[in-house]
Amino acid sequence: MADWACVNGRFSPLEQATISINDRGLLFADSVYEVLLAEGTRLLAGARHFARLQRSLSALGIAAELPQVRAWVAETLRQSGCATALIYVQVTRGSAPRQHLPPPGLAPNVIVTVRAWQATEPATRRHGVRVITVPESRWARRDIKTTNLLPNFLAKQQAAAAGAYEALFVEADGTVNEGASANVAAVLEGVIVTPPQSPRILPGVSRDIVVELARRAGLRVEERTLTLDELLRAEEVLLTGTTTEVQGVTQIDDAAVGTGAVGPVTWQLYEAYRAAAAELLEPA
Repeated sequence: MADWACVNGRFSPLEQATISINDRGLLFADSVYEVLLAEGTRLLAGARHFARLQRSLSALGIAAELPQVRAWVAETLRQSGCATALIYVQVTRGSAPRQHLPPPGLAPNVIVTVRAWQATEPATRRHGVRVITVPESRWARRDIKTTNLLPNFLAKQQAAAAGAYEALFVEADGTVNEGASANVAAVLEGVIVTPPQSPRILPGVSRDIVVELARRAGLRVEERTLTLDELLRAEEVLLTGTTTEVQGVTQIDDAAVGTGAVGPVTWQLYEAYRAAAAELLEPA
């Protein structure tokens, strides 16, 4: 078992992988990415992740052959030998001397890395996490999964400095969008409320799965604008994401959420998500 990489079809141990210094992903963040989990040689919700990757590529006008990308993912995973893996896929516009306008006909660069992965500690899952709120400072197309993540990194850094797990981006009008690396939802009078799909948020794969599972279980879900005031008076608040899965939030800034414990709806959704994981695994 080893951390492994592939760059444009060249496979190697991760620390030996290289890419051109003229890569536009490096120079301009002119690239998109996906993060997936794998069990053995099977990907969790692989088709959904690659569909989102295609959507991001199309939004930026980057032409990449996804069947080839997926084949490289499968082979990198096989060579790594990781039983449970975190897979990172990045596709850049390509390499060219630094200038704002790229020359036509660039061949995209494809980077794949595979690392061993462990799920969230049971104690964290059981006791819940604290989040902080930060002003929304990102560009207007958060629905495109680009590598331009400086505001997200700074928000995560601020959260870590405050001893928090995550930072939630809040607009000047009080609208809550999402976390720096996770989507957010609240339980208000028994109804699960989560921000709607729009350019304000990333269309989270795990978010969509959780919404589907909740509705399948007969729970009421509303995809609508969620405000900070609502979040602060919610019975439960939860985060969703590929590596986050379903995580209860028990404190926002200095205020306790609900009873201060992970709530029953959050637990129900987490258990449903874990139970559905086997159905969501598909060959790499």
